[in-house]
Amino acid sequence: MASDNRASKIRIALDAMGGDHGPTVVVPGAEVALLHHPDLSFVFYGDETAVRPLLDARPKLAAVSSIHHTDISIRMDDKPSHALRYGRKKSSMWLAIDAINKGDADATVSAGNTGALMAMARFCLRTLAEIDRPAIAALWPTLRGESIVLDVGASIGADSDALIDMAVMGAAMARIVLGVEQPTVGLLNVGVEEVKGLEMVREAGRILRETSLPDLTYHGFVEGDDLGKGTVDVVVTEGFAGNIALKTAEGTAKQIASYLRSAMSRTLMARIGYLFARGAFQALREKLDPNRVNGGVFLGLNGIVIKSHGGANAEGYAAAIGLAYDMVKQDLMKKITESLSFDHRAVTAAAAANPDAA
Repeated sequence: MASDNRASKIRIALDAMGGDHGPTVVVPGAEVALLHHPDLSFVFYGDETAVRPLLDARPKLAAVSSIHHTDISIRMDDKPSHALRYGRKKSSMWLAIDAINKGDADATVSAGNTGALMAMARFCLRTLAEIDRPAIAALWPTLRGESIVLDVGASIGADSDALIDMAVMGAAMARIVLGVEQPTVGLLNVGVEEVKGLEMVREAGRILRETSLPDLTYHGFVEGDDLGKGTVDVVVTEGFAGNIALKTAEGTAKQIASYLRSAMSRTLMARIGYLFARGAFQALREKLDPNRVNGGVFLGLNGIVIKSHGGANAEGYAAAIGLAYDMVKQDLMKKITESLSFDHRAVTAAAAANPDAA
């Protein structure tokens, strides 16, 4: 381990073996992140024989990094229950998460199996006292910038209390990531009318309308097309719908990119036209690039865990590390804890004032 004073550094634990590419992306990704944030330090958890040569080839990164060797890694197709059985306390994923518990890291980043990562993080870190189930929050490119959408796949279904908790946690994240002091929050629904949608969504909407939470502005119901418009800063839904929306958006972006490539190479005039418009097409390509906004935040746990896309490149992995950096630097855990405490007092008061509400 390097001898520099790391007291002022933000320490990130990295699951070096996670994702489609393992250390060949994780190590270069850490190098890119270090260029953006010189006050970072890293602990790589994984096979030292695979990590060490990549790290030694990057002296500046090696100077602020250490390696914790383990032979065990979680495969991308492992079921969460299986991953817990054979990977608990010894896999690169578990050890990277447990580094938060032990005080060896301020946050963890992994590109590994999402289900296994959530199961291990929940088992190892536990949820906050006010939270029954955690959520995954993702950055979402929109016409007006970016929004935050949650839950995008942590769990299936959610009652009104869980939806309200997600609204509060998402707003706390929005204040950090989007720099919005009073984020607007919407509940994803099949229509904007108050009488539409599932009972738990309508009930959550009623409580959010009647409860004056200090750190967010409740917009009301939003529909699927509002995701891309950026109608609100935070979109709240349960994990089944959220994950489908996420995968649909990713697939649509790839479809549009494929259509454009095909159209631009179809004729000579199209190829000439591309030469004149290539700056605009490059801007569009960057906007649709999933690596640009890579990183899902596990909210509701006693610690900061970031899920990188499994197929992310080094730039994308660096973006996930950068997200972890921001969460630590701006004290996400404190903001969420304070907001949830007020949220639960206010919601309890609202329920007591209107016990017969639907």
